[in-house]
Amino acid sequence: MSSLTTDTEGITRASAPAEEMAKAKKEKKKKKKEKKKKKSSRTPAQKRLMRDFKKITSDAPAGISAAPIDMNIMKWQAVIFGPEETPWSGGTFKLLIDFSEEYPNKPPNVQFETKMFHPNVYVDGRICIDILKSQWSPIFDIGHILISIQSLLSDPNPDSPANPEASKLFQEDRREYNRRVR
Repeated sequence: MSSLTTDTEGITRASAPAEEMAKAKKEKKKKKKEKKKKKSSRTPAQKRLMRDFKKITSDAPAGISAAPIDMNIMKWQAVIFGPEETPWSGGTFKLLIDFSEEYPNKPPNVQFETKMFHPNVYVDGRICIDILKSQWSPIFDIGHILISIQSLLSDPNPDSPANPEASKLFQEDRREYNRRVR
């Protein structure tokens, strides 16, 4: 319970406990404001990636998972499981995804960490797929990107080869191609 005191000039003031409570309340309000300010200082790309992360964790497409690496929302690791009834079936394929501050207006850089033998995957793991290049749209989210890559595994585009050897085998000797994939 606070008490009031009157000083020598006749001014009534709150006693020390009430002053401390008011000070603590003011400090709490200040911290809350700083926290809100910090939260709103996220860039548009970071805000979008937070939405993408919430979406993929709550409603992930089958055979796909992804999450930021070490709490860095701009750098993700993803896993794609090989599509059933394909040479990729039973496989687990890791990818790295780097987003720039221009996301979602510019596509991320996506690269397989897992060594791949595929017509549309370069030896270093980079992926040749139109949605990460000329057909990119800001409406695509991380789930859409990964579903497209998963689909590309079983349905390569040999006319746009990143790996000419894999492309040639895919077109000319499917049995050998399937053997190399596994």
